[in-house]
Amino acid sequence: MPFAVALAVILALVAVFQIALAAGAPWGRFAWGGSHQVLPTRLRVGSAVSVLIYAVIAATAFTRVGAVQLLPKDLAVVAMWVVVGYFTLGILMNAASRSRPERLAMVPTTVVLAVLSLLIALGAGSLPPAA
Repeated sequence: MPFAVALAVILALVAVFQIALAAGAPWGRFAWGGSHQVLPTRLRVGSAVSVLIYAVIAATAFTRVGAVQLLPKDLAVVAMWVVVGYFTLGILMNAASRSRPERLAMVPTTVVLAVLSLLIALGAGSLPPAA
């Protein structure tokens, strides 16, 4: 379960960042291609939606490791592999950003999220089945 906890903590931190962006914080150079200091409305909505996605990812991770039962186990296994793909794509997208601050901040963050997701998808850190 330590990998799921680490994933959830990092996602919570990124969620706080996204909430701040959605609220109008001038940190747009770190997200969404970095071309806006303050995000326009459509990207603010995207930041708000991303927070919901992070919550679903965390719930999926905790289900996969057996800490909670929010999804059928087989669905959680498949969903974690989708999450691995999501974060792998995120690495590529952040690396391709024209914004140097976004590349410097988000590529390492997304790499860590991808590795943690991979470990969870593989079943590392899962709780033993209840007797």
